[in-house]
Amino acid sequence: MFSYVSLEARIPADHPLRPMRAMVDEALKRLSSRFARLYADSGRPSIPPERLLRALLLQVLYSIRSERLLIEQLEYNLLFRWFVGLGIDDPVWVPTVFTKNRDRLLEGEIAESFFEEVLGQARSAGLLSSEHFSVDGTLIEAWASQKSFRRKDGSGRDSDDDPGNPTVDFRGEKRSNETHGSTTDPEARLSRKKGRTSQLAYMGHLLTENRNGLIVSATLTEADGYAERLAALEMVGELSRTKRITLGADRGFDSEDFVAGCRQRNVTPHIARNTVNRASRIDPRTTRHPGYEVSQRKRKRIEECFGWMKTIGGMRKTRHKGTGRVGWMFIFTAAAYNLVRIRNLQAAAT
Repeated sequence: MFSYVSLEARIPADHPLRPMRAMVDEALKRLSSRFARLYADSGRPSIPPERLLRALLLQVLYSIRSERLLIEQLEYNLLFRWFVGLGIDDPVWVPTVFTKNRDRLLEGEIAESFFEEVLGQARSAGLLSSEHFSVDGTLIEAWASQKSFRRKDGSGRDSDDDPGNPTVDFRGEKRSNETHGSTTDPEARLSRKKGRTSQLAYMGHLLTENRNGLIVSATLTEADGYAERLAALEMVGELSRTKRITLGADRGFDSEDFVAGCRQRNVTPHIARNTVNRASRIDPRTTRHPGYEVSQRKRKRIEECFGWMKTIGGMRKTRHKGTGRVGWMFIFTAAAYNLVRIRNLQAAAT
């Protein structure tokens, strides 16, 4: 059987992936020199990095749970083939080859560069605020299980009921990151949010602008009690060099060191006041201005970013290990969120 209808003609003109593909093509075109330097010594890989990034983007956008399932979709899904750049008759990659090429791509700072290219398009379209921002952090559940969280000195003993999957009873045992560590993912840390059970996790941090809720900076660190504030100060440092900016945040950031760090960096801290059993570090000199209330309303939109990245982008529980790989996927997922948000904003404006 022969078909005289091209793959391009099969995709509806108003399909939401069309404007996103145009933005992705523009970003990848600007990254071509980065790809050339990344593979200069070993030659071009069996899977072009441009197609690899498009395929990974589809995995994020369509919540595909594994790379093997992604490859299966590319076998028969014409929409996916069109987006990646494959023809109808082009062979699809073997899952193990795809994973190997993806690992090579993770070694470069491609996710950060792709994120900046997408953000640059939003800036050119006039969608970003340059003065008002919000910051927050969230726990990203690690792939390691609680059973892998063992004593660092090797003490403790498992049950002999099942050698392949022994029963581990840690009830009543005091466990901490100082005395225990995960044998599966050593960089995962035991942490918990207030009112929730503890879990092995990383901490993802986002900085958003308040005009349209776009992500302007994303990073991932090990989870501890100081990570949110330290990461926030690092992310706003570049933005406040030329002009004073405002930074909205929840009451967890209402600490003396963070407020002082903001003021040293030419940042006005529009932080929710924490007055539970202590005095807030934010006084009426800040809260009396109308802009403070605006920042408090706008900062809640950052939860929309976290919600999308966890429910759609697959970041509720990572499938990777180590801050390097988990951080790469976190930044790449943030870029995917910006693509969706930019497309929606441009569609609403027409």
